[in-house]
Amino acid sequence: MKKRTKILFTAIIAVIVLLAGSWLYLRAQIYQPSKPADKISQQATTTKPELYFKSGLTTNPLVIFYPGALVEPASYSIWAKQVADAGYPVYIVRFPMDLAVLAPNKANHVLENSKRNYVIGGHSLGGVMASRYAKTHQQRLKGVFFLASYPDKKGSLKSTKLPVLSITASRDGVLNHSAYKKAKRLLPKETDYKQIKGGNHAGFGSYGAQKGDNPATISNQSQQRQIAQQLIQWLQGLD
Repeated sequence: MKKRTKILFTAIIAVIVLLAGSWLYLRAQIYQPSKPADKISQQATTTKPELYFKSGLTTNPLVIFYPGALVEPASYSIWAKQVADAGYPVYIVRFPMDLAVLAPNKANHVLENSKRNYVIGGHSLGGVMASRYAKTHQQRLKGVFFLASYPDKKGSLKSTKLPVLSITASRDGVLNHSAYKKAKRLLPKETDYKQIKGGNHAGFGSYGAQKGDNPATISNQSQQRQIAQQLIQWLQGLD
């Protein structure tokens, strides 16, 4: 029995070490916000699940945003603050290990504490999870937006009449362009497609270079400004 106990104890320790090592490895892979993004994030109201950029207007829909995989939420603060300043409060949702796939229904926390209408969107994998949420939570939902992203079958919106905005960047080296084109059949025919010339995948946030991406030919500041402008224009056109 003592030998079996020793073997069991050794196996448990090995599992704990493996899990701890995996956790530390994943934490090391998370993209951190640039200094400008981090500075602006200090202006947000920080709750446990979200970064919240307030707006002075009380009738416009909320903007709920799901970050890309392994991207710190503060990385999206620059364009989020600009959208909030235009009258649309923005909630950037924080997920376990910065992976939306681990808790795709986190938007519930925002909606449980507000009676306002909302739009939801996300960057990269965050957009996939946001579309899944949108498909099953259409009460009060006024639109869906994708930043370098697209829905999968579980998040298909083709049978809805929801306004949808899809923004891509011409220098994106991470987006699966073939899958993106095929996924258009999962979106409403009236989807509004926009492209930022010279922008790249990482430029939808502000966290530096991303593995597999192409270098942008415009500044991150320019891409952030264009993202905000296109989102604001789309939001202003919603019913």
